[in-house]
Amino acid sequence: MKDKNYNHIKAFLEYPCRMAEDLLFPRRCPVCGGVVMPKGRLICPACLKQLSFVSSPVCMKCGKEIESREQEYCEDCLRRKKSFERGFALLNYDNRAAVSMAAVKYHNKREYLDFYARAAALRFEKQFKQAGIQVIVPVPVHASRLKARGFNQAAVLAKKLSAELGIPWEELLVRVKKTDPQKGLGSSDRLKNLRGAFEAKETVRTWERVLLVDDIYTTGSTAEICSRVLLGAGVKQVFVFAACIGHGA
Repeated sequence: MKDKNYNHIKAFLEYPCRMAEDLLFPRRCPVCGGVVMPKGRLICPACLKQLSFVSSPVCMKCGKEIESREQEYCEDCLRRKKSFERGFALLNYDNRAAVSMAAVKYHNKREYLDFYARAAALRFEKQFKQAGIQVIVPVPVHASRLKARGFNQAAVLAKKLSAELGIPWEELLVRVKKTDPQKGLGSSDRLKNLRGAFEAKETVRTWERVLLVDDIYTTGSTAEICSRVLLGAGVKQVFVFAACIGHGA
């Protein structure tokens, strides 16, 4: 176990049990997929220690781990200007995180997002409050994908994070264009692919500082395009949270 991760791991191990609920509906672990032991927790203690939590030092823009405290920004954020104020990420996107996220998206394991929301609240609540975030906004999916999958994992995560933090959530963005798959595209091509894909709702004008939420941050193209749309619609500042972030983003 990394010493720098001890505090929030310890917080999970001490989190109050929910035994009555778990007797009726045994909770599955977001890492191993088995019934969480001991019961009443959101994740198996042994599995928690296997996760790679993002640790300092991190990029002051996107929130990705960097090698030296002498740096302020990662290479990508130095090369490409970002429209959002700052990003926060919980886990490094390694094989364990990838399997867990895929289970959420493609096998309807939405209960796993209880863990990610609780972990994010434990780790970042102070920073979110200091930033003055007023509303949590999920990255939307296209209507065709929503129909096929039955849910938007970013919206589920936003709703759960809202409950943990006491900050309202609202779907202020709409995905109006079905884009080509982003996988395999470079950063520039991803941005081109996403241009015109999102629109803001009229109610966006109600808010000045928003937290844009997604499950995974890779190149940051989705966060960038969504931030531009929100800022163009009248939002003053956009912050970004992703459950997982890639080292190569």
